Amino acid sequence: MSFGATILDAEGLRLTADEIALFRDTDPFGFILFARNIDTPDQIRALCDDMRAAVGREAPILIDQEGGRVQRLRAPLWREWLPPLDHVAGAGVDAERAMFLRYRLIAAELRDLGIDSDCAPMADLAGAATHPFLKNRCYGSDPETVARLARAVSDGLMAGGVLPVLKHIPGHGRATQDSHFDLPHVAAPEAELTLTDFAAFRMLNDLPMGMTAHLVYDAIDDRPATLSPPVMARIRDDIGFDGLIMTDDISMKALQGDLADLARASLVAGCDVVLLCNATLAERRAVAEAAGEMTEAAQTRAEAALSQRQAPEPLDISAAEDELSRLMGGQVYGG
Repeated sequence: MSFGATILDAEGLRLTADEIALFRDTDPFGFILFARNIDTPDQIRALCDDMRAAVGREAPILIDQEGGRVQRLRAPLWREWLPPLDHVAGAGVDAERAMFLRYRLIAAELRDLGIDSDCAPMADLAGAATHPFLKNRCYGSDPETVARLARAVSDGLMAGGVLPVLKHIPGHGRATQDSHFDLPHVAAPEAELTLTDFAAFRMLNDLPMGMTAHLVYDAIDDRPATLSPPVMARIRDDIGFDGLIMTDDISMKALQGDLADLARASLVAGCDVVLLCNATLAERRAVAEAAGEMTEAAQTRAEAALSQRQAPEPLDISAAEDELSRLMGGQVYGG
């Protein structure tokens, strides 16, 4: 039997009886945590246990722990990280090693809580016009640098037993609007995109999972990438990404329409699994029922991704922190 073609969240610190029933009935592929789900380490571990018990398997549990503005685990219980672009600038020529260590430490924090997937790395290119919601979350402005640093992020997570989710495929850096609230359009010619934005993702096309971008590439289609068969075909065929593709959150305002209809449209376009966040119980059920079970191809990709989960490699946390501090000139953490 295939997994349900959704990734869902919870309203609070523990599952309600209705959420347990929903997850038992619809068997989502995985779950995602937000700040509202975070209190103490023991509470997070219990919530992760509840989620997995509801579906009767070791379902992946995701989180957005990039650092900077986008980090669900925060001080004082967890490390408070600089924005990624600031971290890269602070490390200078040692940025690759510094990013590896940063995400190796993040992985250690996540695995301690029962979380085994991080929505990172970012392979979006930062440009002069990139919207502020995204810009300092990026790693650089040219595809080679970004791919090299994104690879270090992925390697750090994988070494810590955490699956990376590559985002926002095939590239969100040209967006001049925040897709949480508006639908960005990219006017660049396809040939230019292929040599720049898409190129960074091509160099990372072996990663296990990826997340779509909610924006329109005018040169390719008039539909958002998440809902666009032509864009999804380029991700598969031109970029060569054969990992599991999840949508970005379909409740973001970049997408308009009924959530169940959006879920169906994203799967028809070529996504493997629908990510829905910040929705009511009724909306989550409607989307889960609309999405149904994964296709055979999606199930194969899902199983391949999960097969890459591994036990964390040994880590001397104090030594890793000391090395990172040296590389960063002592300025490692934000706040």
